[in-house]
Amino acid sequence: MRFVSPLLKRVIYPSMARAGVFRHASTHGLAVVTYHGVLPEAYQVIDPALDGSLVTAASLREQLRLLKANYNVISPEQMRQWCERNYELPPGAVLVTCDDGLVNAVTDMLPILQEENVRCLFFVVGLSAADAPGMLWYEELYLMLAAAAEGPFSVPLSEVEVVGYLGSQGQRRALWWELSQFLVKCDYERCRHFLDAVRAKLALNGEFASRYLTNQNARKRFSLLSRLDLQTLLSAGMSVGAHTLSHPMLSQLPDDRAWYEMTESRRRLQEAVGCPVWALAYPFGGPGSVSRRELSMAQKAGYTGAFLSYGGGFGADLPRYALPRIHITCDMTLSEFEAHVSGFYRSLRKRLGREDPSVAAMLG
Repeated sequence: MRFVSPLLKRVIYPSMARAGVFRHASTHGLAVVTYHGVLPEAYQVIDPALDGSLVTAASLREQLRLLKANYNVISPEQMRQWCERNYELPPGAVLVTCDDGLVNAVTDMLPILQEENVRCLFFVVGLSAADAPGMLWYEELYLMLAAAAEGPFSVPLSEVEVVGYLGSQGQRRALWWELSQFLVKCDYERCRHFLDAVRAKLALNGEFASRYLTNQNARKRFSLLSRLDLQTLLSAGMSVGAHTLSHPMLSQLPDDRAWYEMTESRRRLQEAVGCPVWALAYPFGGPGSVSRRELSMAQKAGYTGAFLSYGGGFGADLPRYALPRIHITCDMTLSEFEAHVSGFYRSLRKRLGREDPSVAAMLG
């Protein structure tokens, strides 16, 4: 697909979109699109690996207008009613969601949603129930490694030691990725302890994170929503769902910690917003991060529905605790966006034998 993708993006998708192929295809079922926020206007992108999941304001507005013009955008409340079998989806039903709960959801994304009269289901971590919740652990780790002085780096991880060199951006990114593979398996307390140890090892002072949480533009990009921000979303007609307590990879946690991440996030959020939290989005949400155990736990924990982060588009199966979604990225063109919504992209992957085999195993 490496050589096919540019052809798809630049020639095939635009041609199919102009011919109306996507919007005249079958619109059976439901397409759920998921964003991760909007790039603040004055923010300078640091690294596509870090910032690539956030879209520009112009792209968001363009995509929402396409959905409104050609499909039926439903509200989170209608989605909840469908999960409870009290609502029939209209043809071409589309739900808009947003993961992680960064401050730009309020400062940069909410005004566009209001202008376009679209309601969004925001999945936020339980840490956002606090007045000053901080940052996502993997973004904080990236920023620490980026800010550290050049030189060799080593840190013990359980029974092994990760060794690297903090030099070029590529070297720092590789080390970030390696450390992240360990931290996704940690609950909040263990992850926080490790980040503090890394900060000390890199000789970064205890106020390191404050530069990103006090600067206006950096705060919009990196700070998590607070309790007051959640209330702002609800007052604007949006909905809030759970994204676990601290964004670990649930499938890598033992039973008790995975259960705690699911249930404690819901408890804290419901207490903060004063209304039921019915939906869960699994962190990362890919086949390797979700197993049958998590689907069962989500149901047992009292959620009405739970969402993956792949496999979405019209025509996809819609298991209530493994609802597929389309992950929208910054480099996605408008015609590519519609190819995903229509289900064409998913069908193409299936025909090419690229559908992940673990999907069927997980849901079978």
